[in-house]
Amino acid sequence: MIEPKSSTDMSTKLLRAVERARRNPHERQFALAHLVDVEALRRAFGRLRKDAAVGIDGVTKEAYEARLEENLQDLYARLRTGRYRHQPLRRIHIPKEKGRTRPIGISAFEDKIVQAALQDILQFLFEPMFRECSFGFRPKRGAHDALRAFNRAVKAGKANVILEADVESFFDSVARPALKEMLQKRISDQSLMRLIGKCLRVGILDGGTLSVPELGTAQGSVLSPILGNVYLHFALDEWFEQDVKPRLKGSATLIRYCDDFVICFERSDDAERVLQVLGKRLDRFGLRLHPDKTRLIDFRRPPTTKKYGKGSGSLEFLGFAMYWRRNAKALGWHLAWKTRSKSLRRAILSVTDFCRSHRRWSIPLQHAALTRRLQGHFNYFGVNDNIRSLQILVHEAGKVWFKWLNRRSQKSRLTWKRFNDLLRDFALPKPKICVNLWVSSP
Repeated sequence: MIEPKSSTDMSTKLLRAVERARRNPHERQFALAHLVDVEALRRAFGRLRKDAAVGIDGVTKEAYEARLEENLQDLYARLRTGRYRHQPLRRIHIPKEKGRTRPIGISAFEDKIVQAALQDILQFLFEPMFRECSFGFRPKRGAHDALRAFNRAVKAGKANVILEADVESFFDSVARPALKEMLQKRISDQSLMRLIGKCLRVGILDGGTLSVPELGTAQGSVLSPILGNVYLHFALDEWFEQDVKPRLKGSATLIRYCDDFVICFERSDDAERVLQVLGKRLDRFGLRLHPDKTRLIDFRRPPTTKKYGKGSGSLEFLGFAMYWRRNAKALGWHLAWKTRSKSLRRAILSVTDFCRSHRRWSIPLQHAALTRRLQGHFNYFGVNDNIRSLQILVHEAGKVWFKWLNRRSQKSRLTWKRFNDLLRDFALPKPKICVNLWVSSP
């Protein structure tokens, strides 16, 4: 939603506040609201995407920039005097599997600026507290790092049993009073807390219906990722590291990417004990484990003597299916990744929707856009052992492109021979491995 922030982008007073927070990672911080000044708002504006969806006001970044200084000064004046009000969110529904949808809340552009400025403050306040097990929406960390952490646990023999967990409707279930208490562990400035509250207690406009929910943080909001990390840090990470691990007989590793997480266990009895109490722990914070998607998986490495068949089990995490694969050369088994079937279907449907809705574009424009989409897919899913899934996507993309090019006109028909000739000039990108998950660091 916004670009990552580096230390060179910070003001002097923000850098001083960051250093103070690092020196005292568990102390409450005073006098923070003054950090949301015109300069902070200007930096937040610069990091917002130009092509982001617009809120109920219909204002784009380009339109706001036409009178940038005047708009920022007016926004700051309203923030300073307490007259700022967050506008309702515009709700859209993203299609999912089996006809379901994922609700996303789109803020007005000015509200995105305020949220981005608040995100900077929350980031430097809580980043020193976050545990190593947390990988989502943090500086210099990402999904591939979480997968590498899983690989390290497997190689060390500490992932014989996996607890695969799924939290139902996490962002819609966050209890705001509990979240407020968590934030106040680091924030003593009530002016800043009131401003965060204004960004939480907002209406949602869904079609022509306006509702004001009492729970949750709107998924799609600039603030939601950091607030979600804070919530699960106290609800899950701290509890697991301080209360659970010392009571286990064997090793255990929690790997969390925002609300997606798995727990690796060395011993099955430890895994069963944690599964019994995990649901009760999350229930204290208004969260519920999905009964059909939360399970224990036997993930022991198959014996070397086993030469055929599949490994002991497989699991899905961050869009990948992870399983044991036979290594013929080394006469053993190794951890392998492939694009999970739902993610692959979603990618094919995305290409199909693009080719159908943009079939009137010129061939060079269609080719450039398809290439960007496929390359973006490769950049994430192009990991060790996953070349086959990438090849399937490129093959299906070619078929879909041919189909919708053929429907541009009823007069001329595009044959496969002509299409193959076209591919010589406008070839789709070749599948390639872009990320090595077998190394310890990116």
